[in-house]
Amino acid sequence: MIPYKIISTGSQGNAVIVNDAILIDCGVPFRALREHVPALKLVLLTHIHSDHFKPSTLRRLAQERPALRFGCCRWLVKPLADAGVSTANIDLLEAGTMYGYGICSVIPVLLVHNVPNCGYKIHFPIGKVFYATDTNNLNGIQARHYDLYMVEANYEDEIIREKIAAKQAAGEYAYEVQAMQNHLSKAKCDDFIYRNIGPGGEYVYLHCHVDKEGPPCGDA
Repeated sequence: MIPYKIISTGSQGNAVIVNDAILIDCGVPFRALREHVPALKLVLLTHIHSDHFKPSTLRRLAQERPALRFGCCRWLVKPLADAGVSTANIDLLEAGTMYGYGICSVIPVLLVHNVPNCGYKIHFPIGKVFYATDTNNLNGIQARHYDLYMVEANYEDEIIREKIAAKQAAGEYAYEVQAMQNHLSKAKCDDFIYRNIGPGGEYVYLHCHVDKEGPPCGDA
């Protein structure tokens, strides 16, 4: 079993620590990460939205840990540098290419969102992790027999369609339409997991939508 800790997930902020040493996404205040900072070896970033990318926290991480590595695809290199991370500490990662970090190997995968975005395959000696949030689909991506899947399950199709229909009938703006275009449904998440997971595999739902009208991910 690969250890993990979800610091936060959802529109209020995203940050996940895997195997005690890898921080994926950094959309939370520094105080939420403080106790974990000394053990971090690598920060992996996905996209520019503020609930995944908090410049003040990234700057503080770079100040507290001058040798810490930051891995990202090309669309985040300049924002990272602008946040105060030295370019010498930023690793430009290309989708589909494996990068070795000693404690793990990392492979970015392109995702489908309203801004450039990626997920990650992370290979440790003790097992493999797949991480993906903020995407319409996972078409063409395989992660067979991984040990841990951390995947967005943002909404239940039937529930969100009912909300859209009700709001449209009342002449109200239905922001849920954007959610369907830019986020992964629980059904798509489950389909991906069940097509890839093997015996002993584990999965965790991330980025479940929460509002005042009902619980996250339907009954999750």
